[in-house]
Amino acid sequence: MSSSTPIPIQTNLVFRPAPSDQQNGSPKTVQYSKHKHSRSSYSEGSPLTAVSRNNSLSFRPLKRSTPSPNKTIAVINASGRQAASLIRIATAVGYKVRAQLRNLEGVIATEVATNPNVTVFVGELYIRNKPDDKQDVTAHGDLPGILVNHSLINELFRGAQLAFINTTFYGNELHIGQALADAAKKVGVQHYVYSSMPDHAKYDATWPSLPLWAAKHEVEEYVREIGLPATFVYTGIYNNNFTSLLYPLFCMELKPDGSFEWQAPFHPDAKLPWLDAEHDVGPAVIQLFKDGPPKWNGKRIALAYEFLTPLEACKAFERGVGRTVRYKRGPIEVKVKIPEGYREQLEALEKLFCLSNNDPKKQPPYFGDRKLDSRCPDDALALWEGPRGLEEYAREIFPMEEEANGMTWMFDDEVGYTCEPVSSPLTMHEGNGDGAADNEGDRDEESFDEGLVMRGLKRDEEDWLA
Repeated sequence: MSSSTPIPIQTNLVFRPAPSDQQNGSPKTVQYSKHKHSRSSYSEGSPLTAVSRNNSLSFRPLKRSTPSPNKTIAVINASGRQAASLIRIATAVGYKVRAQLRNLEGVIATEVATNPNVTVFVGELYIRNKPDDKQDVTAHGDLPGILVNHSLINELFRGAQLAFINTTFYGNELHIGQALADAAKKVGVQHYVYSSMPDHAKYDATWPSLPLWAAKHEVEEYVREIGLPATFVYTGIYNNNFTSLLYPLFCMELKPDGSFEWQAPFHPDAKLPWLDAEHDVGPAVIQLFKDGPPKWNGKRIALAYEFLTPLEACKAFERGVGRTVRYKRGPIEVKVKIPEGYREQLEALEKLFCLSNNDPKKQPPYFGDRKLDSRCPDDALALWEGPRGLEEYAREIFPMEEEANGMTWMFDDEVGYTCEPVSSPLTMHEGNGDGAADNEGDRDEESFDEGLVMRGLKRDEEDWLA
């Protein structure tokens, strides 16, 4: 069969109501609030299955013929963009999944929990030594009294042969990452794919470390140290990070004339890696599992399908959304409440990509290693040849996500457009069952990791940065 011939892929991943729990003899009803992905681009009811030329569950180019797998994948933070993308594809082609979810709130968590090929473990990867401890578990560094949930982690890996692990800043990320690797080693996981990021200070002492990424780098070093058969994927900036709501760093601000403006500290002429995490992480990771450690053990993968400057990214977005999109180099504006760990990340990022640098060649590489940056998008295309680029995302997905967030600009003529004022305050805060709301980020996003929630407008729940 020609590799260019599209083949159908069957999926039973349509959204179904969450099953009722029985607690104390009475049914427990779980309320699912409106989510950025309230209409998933992977559900059979989505219009994208008809109009998207690259939708993974409608068709994709035949890559390599492989018998149906008889293996189980362990996954954490399963409602994040990376993990959810893998779960959709993996279960559609025959894998079983053991998935950790922080809770069962949100459309993506519902999708995962009601998938018959997924065994779900609900709970945090950390535990508080004292129940009344209210310290911020997202802060960088040592967290006294915040321990690792070894019981959940050990159960998660029971019977798993493969693992896709994307740690986040909830709890001590290094300790959790080490515990996950130890559990995988103990049960003999055959291939451990870890979503890593660089510690820039390791490449150049004059570059600051980004706290959330530096923790991932330490976890990667530990995985290598204990000899797990592992591959390390470095994900580019998520296309899906963009929103006209007031998230810092990736706010695509809607102007009174109907145009959009993105403000960030990146040099306008310096290349950055881009990835549609929801669409393309799953197929790429599945190919890593198919090829296995003989081909990929110990290697780093630049998982990004476009390598664009901010100006080029805005032009691609403009072609897709059909409106003027401008890039403005400027400081990161934080207009909403965010977890302390993410605030520290943004402060360090603004120093790394400093506004005083006027030479695009002197901007530090996004992945720390210039050689790894230079392999965008070749590394990714070697795994999966049907990506969804930024232009296609802006045309097909961004308006749907914006509509789900309560925006109406997509129904208005650009001429004479008037911005509606925000009527309720927006906040982002930690969610963990301690009285705060849940969940890359997502966002998950950045592309940092899932774990932020925005309250306000019609959007109540958001897996961002993951």
